[in-house]
Amino acid sequence: MLAPYAGKSRYDNQGERLFTGQRMLQSASDVFLGWARDDEGRDFYFRQLRDMRMKIDVDAMSRQDWFEYVEVCGWALARAHARTGDAARISGYLGKNDTFDAAIEKFAVAYADQTERDHAALVKAVRAKRLPARWAAVTNR
Repeated sequence: MLAPYAGKSRYDNQGERLFTGQRMLQSASDVFLGWARDDEGRDFYFRQLRDMRMKIDVDAMSRQDWFEYVEVCGWALARAHARTGDAARISGYLGKNDTFDAAIEKFAVAYADQTERDHAALVKAVRAKRLPARWAAVTNR
């Protein structure tokens, strides 16, 4: 559980904390979404058991379909997170200059560079047999 490392929550019940976050992220919330505490003081978060989501077979996708799928996933994630903030408050906090934009750009480039270094280290460890792995061929279907 990450809660002990995140500082004091405004919610007495960790299930309520999760419930509130879920409500902020979902455009149409689960009607069975809720929280409770048992007699031993454990917090619970609950939701509909059968969510009726479809399963996407990414292994069977063409390269173009995969890129479109990733784009839709990114759009859905961005839309969900856009619902969680107060736009006017965030805008006021960030101000009118491009300091935040420049910081995000610098972070993104550094993150991409680190990801490339991490991947190179992973490949090196696998090739040196210090880390077991299975290789799968990537094709342009």
